[in-house]
Amino acid sequence: MSALAFTALLAAPVAGSASDVPIQGLWRSPGGNSIINIAPCGDKFCGTVAWASKKAKHDSRKATEQLVGSPLLTDLDQREDGSWLGKLFIPDKNMRATAKLQLAGPHQLKVSGCAAGKALCKSALWTRTVEPLPVENGK
Repeated sequence: MSALAFTALLAAPVAGSASDVPIQGLWRSPGGNSIINIAPCGDKFCGTVAWASKKAKHDSRKATEQLVGSPLLTDLDQREDGSWLGKLFIPDKNMRATAKLQLAGPHQLKVSGCAAGKALCKSALWTRTVEPLPVENGK
């Protein structure tokens, strides 16, 4: 590693202001059926549904009448290892789970959820998106 690259690495911001928080922003779920906005919520972070496909809205209707605007991730706190821990709501299953988020690259976020202790655990890779939210055709 060159001296310049090493100096740049040392000067990199470490979770200072909210704009420096690497999980903040819009994230597309693996199937592309929802986009989650991760942003500050008081002194912690949360993830709210910013957009959802017709199928996602249909699948979650037993848990919530209004999927867009629903909080999916709450009480997110960053740990020393860089991961984030909090709570996850899975609307299509009407379940709550513990959540762990870990960057898997500059544009990928590994989201893991465990319910019933650690008996039921699943992970998915969300992809950062900077594109405008999709416009839904029809109702």
